[in-house]
Amino acid sequence: MRHLLSTEHLERNVLEALLNEADDFAEVLTRPIPKVPALRGKTVATMFFEPSTRTRMSFEKAAKALSADTVSFSPGTSSLSKGESLKDTALTVHAMGVDLMVVRHKATGAPWRLAEWLDIPIVNGGDGAHQHPTQALLDCLTIKQRFGSLEGLTIAIVGDIRHSRVARSNIFAMATLGAKVILVGPPTLLPIDSEAWPVTVSHDLDEVLEVLDVVYLLRVQTERGGGSVFPSLSEYTARYGMTSERFARLRPDAVVMHPGPMNRGVEIGHDVADDERSLVLAQVTNGVAARMAVLFDLLGGDDVA
Repeated sequence: MRHLLSTEHLERNVLEALLNEADDFAEVLTRPIPKVPALRGKTVATMFFEPSTRTRMSFEKAAKALSADTVSFSPGTSSLSKGESLKDTALTVHAMGVDLMVVRHKATGAPWRLAEWLDIPIVNGGDGAHQHPTQALLDCLTIKQRFGSLEGLTIAIVGDIRHSRVARSNIFAMATLGAKVILVGPPTLLPIDSEAWPVTVSHDLDEVLEVLDVVYLLRVQTERGGGSVFPSLSEYTARYGMTSERFARLRPDAVVMHPGPMNRGVEIGHDVADDERSLVLAQVTNGVAARMAVLFDLLGGDDVA
């Protein structure tokens, strides 16, 4: 790989290699000193033009666990407030000697533009409602650890799919790895072009509940307009929330996932979020290992001891 911008065209062997590397790094992170010198001398820049907790901290921890240096960009304290363009900002940071940029931006396609302007690897940390490829990798890693493989699993992605970059990235990665993906939500929260994707669609969560291995819940993205398409949050919960009653109807080995931040009591019940079959915290933990694998692959790291 030269960059990691999307999961849409990643081949299965590439995904599997990244997941295998991530598994190795997950073991590294359990050591008394959770660090290897694989990227010593490299510098990773985190360029986050949108707020982030999990993704930004995860990338920074991943870089440091590989012994790379990090520099962070915050738009509120940068020259963007003085009118500097995205291109000039990126060129300035690049000129400081960084070896890779992780970019999150509200504009769809922004990481692709940086990949055109700069001669270093670019990792898409989330662009608009378009793609979030490292989230898909950590999610697939979490499922792989639980079930051994994604091959043959039935996974429902539930909720505000139209506004979700996580959903788009997961659809392609999970389908490529052999899972059957079902999109579940009201028509107003489903993408208008889903017929072109490797998915089936249902508007009734209760109809598919008992055949699922994984229920992947999404929050309603009110900041992108998701909250304006149904009468109330309570109505959404009644039809699409993972309540205690729905959770009890799942297969005994079925699991629940969520990319965060969770709206407890809306898309996921309080007790469901804290159940041992909720993999939410495992997803956060695996985020570091998955992002270590991406940085290692793109920067040509030394063998891991």
